[in-house]
Amino acid sequence: SACSKGSTWEHALLLLSAMAQSNMKSNVITYSATVDACEKGSQWERALQLVSAMIQNKPEPNTIFFNSAIGACAKGEEWEHALQLFSFMTESKVEYSTITFSAAISACKQGREWE
Repeated sequence: SACSKGSTWEHALLLLSAMAQSNMKSNVITYSATVDACEKGSQWERALQLVSAMIQNKPEPNTIFFNSAIGACAKGEEWEHALQLFSFMTESKVEYSTITFSAAISACKQGREWE
């Protein structure tokens, strides 16, 4: 998405909000793109808020969505949140990818929790 490439997470959040106000249903793609923009903008707290919102709104999360959310936590040195999301993937029966493991490992490294 254009917003994620330009690190304009504010615009991505505004667009997601505009969709809701227009009675358009958000899906995993729109949530993933917005979380990706938050990751690029080092906005891990907003990324986690989007995880909660997506779960409440019922689109099925996928690997790409979780990778971006875990990556946002890694950038914010929030290894505990990253590992919670990693565990939640198992509960949600979402498949891991190499990127998932890399992002989780990076979160532990950033948080200096490698033991």
